[in-house]
Amino acid sequence: MEAAPAPLPVPTGRPVQTVGRRKEAVVRVRLVPGNGGFKLNGKSLEQYFPNKVHQQIVKEPLVTVERLEGFDVLATLRGGGPSGQAGALRMAIARALVAYDADDRPALKKAGMLTRDAREKERKKYGLKKARKAPQYSKR
Repeated sequence: MEAAPAPLPVPTGRPVQTVGRRKEAVVRVRLVPGNGGFKLNGKSLEQYFPNKVHQQIVKEPLVTVERLEGFDVLATLRGGGPSGQAGALRMAIARALVAYDADDRPALKKAGMLTRDAREKERKKYGLKKARKAPQYSKR
């Protein structure tokens, strides 16, 4: 018979503030010891991100370190669209967890949550319709 894993320590102390960015989105997060609540621009997680995929992306860092009920997340989201904001929020939460407890860093780093996704929208070039789309070519 195996012994049950030791319960994780209940978080205490002052709130941690971090910033996450992805595409055009910038997210400021305040991680407060609590019971797993989310306040995103004054709304709940389900109201702000009705799409379940985005909700899953946002919760991923907390699930990875098994602290989903350990913290309340207060966030200000600006710019970009839902996917960019969800990715930025994921990164900000991961950074806050590392700032709170450095032992979580290897797991979050391995899952790729601490790496900034550097892909940005490519600029439109003159003579083209979009970044790479050329106007229709007519031989005659």
